[in-house]
Amino acid sequence: MGRKWNNIKEKKAQKDQNTSRIYAKFGREIYVAAKKGEPNPESNAALKMVLERAKTFSIPKHIIDKAIDKAKGTDDENFDELRYEGFGPNGSMIIVDALTNNHNRTASDVRAAFGKNGGNMGVSGAVSYMFDAVSVFVFNAFDADIIMMELLERDVNVKDVTEENGFTVVYGETTDYNEIKTALDEIGVKEYEVAELSMVAQNEVQLDDVDLALFDKLIDALEDLEDVQTVHHNVDLSK
Repeated sequence: MGRKWNNIKEKKAQKDQNTSRIYAKFGREIYVAAKKGEPNPESNAALKMVLERAKTFSIPKHIIDKAIDKAKGTDDENFDELRYEGFGPNGSMIIVDALTNNHNRTASDVRAAFGKNGGNMGVSGAVSYMFDAVSVFVFNAFDADIIMMELLERDVNVKDVTEENGFTVVYGETTDYNEIKTALDEIGVKEYEVAELSMVAQNEVQLDDVDLALFDKLIDALEDLEDVQTVHHNVDLSK
């Protein structure tokens, strides 16, 4: 699928250093998913998906319960899902997904983050055509052929199963997230390095050390924004 996952351990280490930010972002996402339907993951597929992803980030139960309880209450705070697209150093491509209750604030913050860190925010569709929307599951190595066979025997539709840098990686349609996750659990996968919806670049680019440092600063600035949930890009971070 065109993306390397050998920086997963580094990503997890960085994630663990920013637990309060991660908790806040998941709290908002869980609340929004619970408000879309019943605040019960067994009858709300969107909520079930978010809660499954939350497990990979070790989100505490009290954070989850607080968000769901808020959705059950009289609180009627409305959030919209927004996507921004833009360019980083040397033509690198970036997609920013946000949940916000203030469009003007979020657009201004994202634009400023791009502008102050060597990037440019583009129009809708400027780079997303170069990415594929997928479900991604990454876990410690199983035999990829066996995983594919097991999934096919369960009539689970997947795009690809590969072995990358010591991990097994399963790609599927975004709509098949819960079905794939359930099947992998049944097969015996106990712990996931990644279990998420992602925008995977069709082609990656490499940056020199100067541009890479600027790119990292830009990504950090975007991820630090309160309204930003996820940042996707096409830069190869394997070196």
